[in-house]
Amino acid sequence: MRIGRQLSLFGVEAGPPVPEDLEGLLAGPGQVVRMGGTARVSVVVEELWRAQVLHRELRDRGLQVTCVSTVERHIGVRTAYSTLLTPLGAAWLRGAVKVPPKGFALEGRRLRLWVAAAGYPEPMGFTLRLGPSDEPAWTPVGAALAAVGLPAALLSPRAGGPAYRISGRRRLARLAELVGDPPEPAPAGAWPAV
Repeated sequence: MRIGRQLSLFGVEAGPPVPEDLEGLLAGPGQVVRMGGTARVSVVVEELWRAQVLHRELRDRGLQVTCVSTVERHIGVRTAYSTLLTPLGAAWLRGAVKVPPKGFALEGRRLRLWVAAAGYPEPMGFTLRLGPSDEPAWTPVGAALAAVGLPAALLSPRAGGPAYRISGRRRLARLAELVGDPPEPAPAGAWPAV
């Protein structure tokens, strides 16, 4: 933790890591599937450092994790089926459609997972990628971003999305405050910074 930084009520330091934090992956491109009384969360990432960070973060939440190579030469990070994730599967799935539950909220630990999986700095701000086939989830996720002081512009697939772009010095500083210090494997400039 940086010296002199004030702890945020909604930041990563606000509480211990819990399986419910995986809602941050589901807000982005992550997927959840159910089997019997269990569920599994998975996400495809493009860089090895992202898989390394997520592997560590998910293990810290008491979950078994595997990383596999995909046909597109990306990396699939997925948990084992677990009863710890059953509530996420029940809350986020309407049939086969992923939709945030009523009262869905973002905070530092959830945002940290989303940034690790699908956050990218760009000249116009910082972009958080969404699931391309998760259109019913986009609006509630945007509302959850705004509720933590991160109103963001929704980028359509034609504009390089689907993604939310956070821009403006104050909002970017707020994002950096919420997600905390960069994880060790993250390359310089890949993580939100004040």
